[in-house]
Amino acid sequence: MAVPASKTELLAAIGTTFDKLMADLGQVPESRARESSLEGHAAGTVMSPADLVAYLLGWNELVLKWLDRDDRGEPVDFPETGFKWNQLGLLAQKFYRDYQSLDWRELLDRLTAAKERLVETISSRSNDELYGKPWYDKWTKGRMIQFNTSSPYANAQGRIRKWLKA
Repeated sequence: MAVPASKTELLAAIGTTFDKLMADLGQVPESRARESSLEGHAAGTVMSPADLVAYLLGWNELVLKWLDRDDRGEPVDFPETGFKWNQLGLLAQKFYRDYQSLDWRELLDRLTAAKERLVETISSRSNDELYGKPWYDKWTKGRMIQFNTSSPYANAQGRIRKWLKA
């Protein structure tokens, strides 16, 4: 899929990749959701399908936080307060811990809700706000949203498909 360059393309990419991901996540038996047998984000590590969903949920909710803070005229602490861009592995571990108390269905429901909130906020913004100017460094809001939604959805779908076939 091409990199979205407009609000319409961004919404389409999020919708398409999310739907494909959820179809595959729907095939994960709940009894295996916390099984640490899925290739991890860092080389040589493993995680569970639930950890993968927690990672996606963490990033989706973080993007919503960025947008909310920006809307209120508050500074956005990229990527997250207490973390630098070279500490994304530690941030992933935080996401796993943040959502470890949720069962499989709750994780999937919460990810769906976060995605729906993202679609709502993207839909309420102009194409110019999303793609007309840099927001963080050289990246537009639309690109920063895409980096943390449709791209990871597609990556996660590939991981889950490979895991389901193994």
